[in-house]
Amino acid sequence: MFLQAAISQERSGSLDEALRGYEAVADQAERESDRATYSEALRRMAVVHQRRGDAGAARELCERSLGVAAEIGDDLLGAESLNTLASFDFEMGNMDLARQRYQRALRLGGDHAPLRGRVEQNLGILCNIQGDHEGAVAHYARSLEAFEWVGDDRGRAIAYHNLGMVHADRSQWEEANRYFRESHALATETGDVHLQGLCSLNHAEVFLAQQQYDRARAGAESALAIFDRLDSRIDKADAYKVIGRVFRETGRLALAESRLKAAIEIAVSSASVLSVAEASRELALLYQA
Repeated sequence: MFLQAAISQERSGSLDEALRGYEAVADQAERESDRATYSEALRRMAVVHQRRGDAGAARELCERSLGVAAEIGDDLLGAESLNTLASFDFEMGNMDLARQRYQRALRLGGDHAPLRGRVEQNLGILCNIQGDHEGAVAHYARSLEAFEWVGDDRGRAIAYHNLGMVHADRSQWEEANRYFRESHALATETGDVHLQGLCSLNHAEVFLAQQQYDRARAGAESALAIFDRLDSRIDKADAYKVIGRVFRETGRLALAESRLKAAIEIAVSSASVLSVAEASRELALLYQA
């Protein structure tokens, strides 16, 4: 019961309360020698720390979670921890290691549809960022199928968001708009505030590509307000990057420079190599102009 309460707090954006809840669950589970619950609480604590930009604490907690799962021989918990660690590797730019861990997670826990859905999503994101759009769509389709099988609306929302991303990368704007709208509606229904912010931010990039600058700025600033409230530093860096791009494209170069520098500073402090690279490229394009 206490674990589910902490999960609900995390999804609603109350990260401080969620972290305290996970810590309380972990302490109680350790006292009662409930190793399975202890492993899950450690992993969920790791995710909160990662969202707040503390990559070192996040990795240490998740590795402990993986170790506990291995001790008790729980393949599903081990697969969950591997999936989370792979996502940390991804943020650090260690793509080969991330792929290996995702695939190992599938081998360990692929029979569990909710986990399979999440891992397939992450493999799709990895393919998408490396330019393999067909591979990304295939992974996202398998992910969506798994979530539909178990009636997981939050999982469906994430799958729609990622399909919006890959269609945007292929300049298929109408499809991207449709998927982002569907994802945002489901995220609102399920109370996932963080995903609402991601939908607003990535939809803003579609508006930017279509030169709808007012809508792009409004979407990015709405996302930034959410991420600021959640203290999600990695996402704040991405929001500043998009706002900087809007200012650059509309000729407000000093404002663009300040936002892009803020994006780089936050990304560096969060050890997000990909975000640093992306914001640095946008700043270079500004100076080139």
